[in-house]
Amino acid sequence: MSTETFQPPMVSDTTVDHAADIAAIEQIIGNVETAYNTNDAELMTADFTANAAVVNAVGALMTGRDALLEANRRGLAGFLKDQYVRYEITDITFLRPDVALAHKVARATTPDGELIDIDHAMIALYVLVKEDGRWWTAARQNTLIPKAE
Repeated sequence: MSTETFQPPMVSDTTVDHAADIAAIEQIIGNVETAYNTNDAELMTADFTANAAVVNAVGALMTGRDALLEANRRGLAGFLKDQYVRYEITDITFLRPDVALAHKVARATTPDGELIDIDHAMIALYVLVKEDGRWWTAARQNTLIPKAE
């Protein structure tokens, strides 16, 4: 195949109305925010598949829901205990009717929700799948955003 004739596909599902899917995905990410702000490891892990893969903000890979739950318990009871965040979903793209990508950005807040960070401190990519009518997070990649100097 010649590079002159090769046209990469635009992958975006428009075969169904995704309004309910968007609401479900927003709820999943909202659950993570609520869990983070209330130190609730079970809620933070509730919407992950059994074989989920997560890369945290320092580059550690956790595979499987049990490992993720244990890491969430340690983090929320430890170094994240008095940390608070606000998430903003920046986009949701449906690759197939049952596969979506979502990005969220995060900023640190006070316990009362007042922003500490002016700029976003982290970006995350979610890979979500719909199984038996329910959306699940199959993978998440967190990346810290360097502070502007």
